[in-house]
Amino acid sequence: MRHNVAGRKLGRTTEHRRALFRNQLKSLIVHERIITTLPKAKELKPIAERVVTLGRRNDSVHARRLAARWLTDRDLVKRLFAEIGPRFSSRPGGYTRIVKLGPRRGDGAELAVLEFVDYKLPEAKAKAKAKATGEAAKERKKKAPAGATSKASAPVK
Repeated sequence: MRHNVAGRKLGRTTEHRRALFRNQLKSLIVHERIITTLPKAKELKPIAERVVTLGRRNDSVHARRLAARWLTDRDLVKRLFAEIGPRFSSRPGGYTRIVKLGPRRGDGAELAVLEFVDYKLPEAKAKAKAKATGEAAKERKKKAPAGATSKASAPVK
């Protein structure tokens, strides 16, 4: 019986499992969204939450070293403390979400997306940027006086 034994082994040794979670956490910090199996996502979520909470702390050496246990790349630690941590500074936990995708073709493993809650798809970012530039162009047209049209559109006598 497995009384008081938490966590999934995922068919791996302890070292292999830790390496897997380090790599997935690295991908999550870089891309802010990863696709993996549901059990792996459920196991990675608390680790990611803990690391982001470290990134929220005022930038102390101790917090950086604790985060570096999971993120071996110094650039990723820098990004965690410079970009990701401050983004969630007003949020009291719950920085990631798991969205189920359904079974994977081939082996039927349940797939899931693990992403930060403020993640926006690149298409949505592009649409928002286009909308903002479109609104800016409309603002410029409104600000221009009615009689101030370009010479090309002025009638020739």
